Amino acid sequence: MTVREIASPANPLIKSVKALHLKKRREETGLFLAEGARIVMEGFDCGFAPKTLIYARTARDSDIVEKLRSRTIKAGGEAAEVSEGALAKIARKDNPQSVVGVFEQRYRPLPELNSKSAAIWVALEGVKDPGNLGTVIRTADAVAAGGVILVGDTCDPFSVESVRATMGSIFAVAIFRASLIEFLALSRDWPGLAVGTALQTETDYRSVDYATPTLLVMGAEQSGLSDAARSACGALVRLPMKGRADSLNLAVSAGVMLYHIASAHER
Repeated sequence: MTVREIASPANPLIKSVKALHLKKRREETGLFLAEGARIVMEGFDCGFAPKTLIYARTARDSDIVEKLRSRTIKAGGEAAEVSEGALAKIARKDNPQSVVGVFEQRYRPLPELNSKSAAIWVALEGVKDPGNLGTVIRTADAVAAGGVILVGDTCDPFSVESVRATMGSIFAVAIFRASLIEFLALSRDWPGLAVGTALQTETDYRSVDYATPTLLVMGAEQSGLSDAARSACGALVRLPMKGRADSLNLAVSAGVMLYHIASAHER
């Protein structure tokens, strides 16, 4: 397959790729955008080859673009060399990354989840902020979590904002989806400890014995975990607030919890 050269931002390929900013279009196609050569390379390293690789004409001779282009075509994908104006239209911002990859979404079937295959797992219920979601996925990758389970009406992990926040970990972390009923069944039979973060407890997160595998369960930014999700947890903990702030950002809280759990497992 040869490289396509595209100059006009009105080209049909540019329009179709730009449309992947829309959740509806991502759902229709099962595709998503990943921006930047580093993230696209991370996709390759994790077994994801882009369906389409788009890069700026000005970057055509760089070693990394040449490598990505070659690997994309070898994998059966399409490579397109575009003007900076066309790339800016795809990215919907000035000074975009010089490389954009179009990948297939991969959700893992919930029955394939083997809880004993990893010491830490994450479940997120009703999270609305894609930046938070992407950052939690990245942190889950950092502690070698087995995967992230999205419970109920959680935002799209394959949105541009979420993918950007994962810094490539979207390719490394198994993503599962579950209804609340499915999650309740999963947590009921969890072999280790399912621990939720909640304001409705006085238990300090440092005082719990985190039996492996540990399932960390966290809720929406504003409302936290639902009553049903809290009741499914074997323990509820909170991070103490010593200043005037009454809570932490979801992604920050997840980071504190995940590293504490990982450290507890090492002791």
